This record gives sequence, structure tokens and C-alpha cells, in this order.
Amino acid sequence: MMKAGRLEEGDASKVSVPVGSNRGISVIDLISRLVGITGTIGAAIAMGTNEQTLPFFTRFVRFDAQYDDFRSFRLFVIVNAIVCAYFVLTIPLSIVHIMKSVARGTRLLLIILDTVMLALLTAGASAAASIVYLAHNGNNSTNWLPVCQQYGDFCQVASGSLIGSFGAIVVFILVILLGALALSRQSKRRL
Repeated sequence: MMKAGRLEEGDASKVSVPVGSNRGISVIDLISRLVGITGTIGAAIAMGTNEQTLPFFTRFVRFDAQYDDFRSFRLFVIVNAIVCAYFVLTIPLSIVHIMKSVARGTRLLLIILDTVMLALLTAGASAAASIVYLAHNGNNSTNWLPVCQQYGDFCQVASGSLIGSFGAIVVFILVILLGALALSRQSKRRL
């Protein structure tokens, strides 16, 4: 009967967590942010410099495809640049979390801001992905032909830049989960 009383009081939820356990999570968080920087800056640079020119019958008439011909691609470049700057600005906080693993307020702030940036990056990458899909496959009901048959290099670079951006989305999900895990370990330690 005494065991039932202890369970009701909440003694079973008191789990001892090692003091330095959040330090490892913070190191993984820092490495993930560095990977996110490379993914977003690579995606922004690849898409921002993406262009291809096709000659027509004469050398005076040419067809150009540039990233800024599509508003979705412009949004993609701007969003990736913003998220890359955000990753760079959060590196010092990530370093603080390595040195002081009990920083609860800044970790909660990072989780909230990471979630906002995840939504922004997902919106930009999804908009660009829809245009890349349309360029690859066309749309028969609206008589839009696939243009990647003519602009193969342009489509290859656009598709490659999407990989970097969607990789950064995965990094954000990992970073948010790591922050939540670190916060839950801190609350267990205080009980």
C-alpha cells in the first residue's frame, strides 16, 4: 500500500539525469546549425546565379531563362538568405548552451524562433518546388509544355538548390526536437 501512495505523490517521475547530459545535445545543435547554414546559403547561391540562354535561328534572337523570371524563385532566394542569416545569428546562443547547459529561457526562445523560420523556409521551398515540378512535367489541361527539355541545365540547378533547402528543413526539425529534449531534461532535473 505504501508503494501506491508514493506513485500518487509523484516520486516515480523523479528521474536522475546526469548534469552534463544537455551539453551533448547542445553540441549536436551547433553542428546542425552549421549544416543548415551550408544548405541554405548553397541553395540561395545556386538559385540566385541560375540562368541559361538558348540560341534561336540567328545569333541576335535568344531565349533566356533566369531565376528572377519567376516570383517563386525570387521568394526562394530571399527566404533562404533570411534563414541563413538567422542560422548565423543563432550560433552564439548555441555556443552559450554548450557552456551553460541550464539556460532555459534562451532555449525556449530558440525553439519558438526555429519554428517560425521552419514555416518560412517550408513556404519558400514549396513554392519553388511547385514551379520546378511544372517545368519538368508541364500541365496538359492548360497546355503548358514541359520546358526542361529545352532548358535542361536551368532545371538541373533549380532542382539541386531545392535539395539544399529541403535539407535545411530537416535540420530545423532536428534542432527543434533537440531543443525540446533539452528542455524536458532540465524540467526532470528540477523535480
